[in-house]
Amino acid sequence: MEPIETLADFYRRHPVDEQTEFAENNTGQGHFNVFRREPCLNRSPFGRRDFYKVALVIGKGKMVYADKEVVIQCQALVFSSPAVPSAWETGGGPQTGYFCLFTQAFIESDDYKGRLPEFPLFQPDKGHVLELDDQQLILISGLLERMRTVMAADYRAKYDMLRSYLRILMHEALNLLPVVPVESHAGAPARITAQFLALLERQFPIDSPGQAMALRTPAEFAEGLAVHTNHLNRSVKMITGRTTTLLIADRIIKEAQALLQHTDWSIAQIAAGLGFGEPAYFTNFFKKYTGAAPARTRLSA
Repeated sequence: MEPIETLADFYRRHPVDEQTEFAENNTGQGHFNVFRREPCLNRSPFGRRDFYKVALVIGKGKMVYADKEVVIQCQALVFSSPAVPSAWETGGGPQTGYFCLFTQAFIESDDYKGRLPEFPLFQPDKGHVLELDDQQLILISGLLERMRTVMAADYRAKYDMLRSYLRILMHEALNLLPVVPVESHAGAPARITAQFLALLERQFPIDSPGQAMALRTPAEFAEGLAVHTNHLNRSVKMITGRTTTLLIADRIIKEAQALLQHTDWSIAQIAAGLGFGEPAYFTNFFKKYTGAAPARTRLSA
């Protein structure tokens, strides 16, 4: 897998003439910068970054995340975080819009400490692309253009203002999210299931061949949650309608498909990273759930 891209790597790959403050601590409290997207690179390498990015994409393209691809047909607000490996591919035609880069240190303060990773559009198991209609596009593009103006100004407290604008941008994005009816499941089973799903997601992504899943079986997850395995299995089945084993297997398959498509690791290295003692066990497991061998999946990709 590609190494983690730093801010310095980004600026070497994507030089921008209109801004000059590229230091990692250019604000005195972390890093922030905002740009227009033209000219936009045709593609960015797949991998993780050590910074956050919010992009207003106007034009066709595709965002590739750890276990999914999202095609953008016209205009969208796109969120990227250090927790999720990603890549970008343009789909042809003109590309416009804006993007801003920032570190966790920039946006955090005493009243905001630790809240950035909890933001839904940055979380690994959530969606990261928010399609916009024309009215929403006017709202978001106006906000980002205002941020560009402030960034270029000599105002002494401009980074405090930009910090506020960035939080407003994130709140506007949450406000634009479609409301999805959620069936209410009160009590301990719902709480245990939510804890299990969060713990499952924290096992990924597998970033290097030497890394391996720490938890893999229902019993190991139950021990990590300090509950009995049977209690965990009953709770998960009650809330999701699926077994704990199947949910774990589905998430392992998603990670396996991402590693097969986006790394040059051997099948044995992928198998070891996903907790399989022998490559043959991994191959049988993969074929059971997908109907195809890992090597064929890689060849197709």
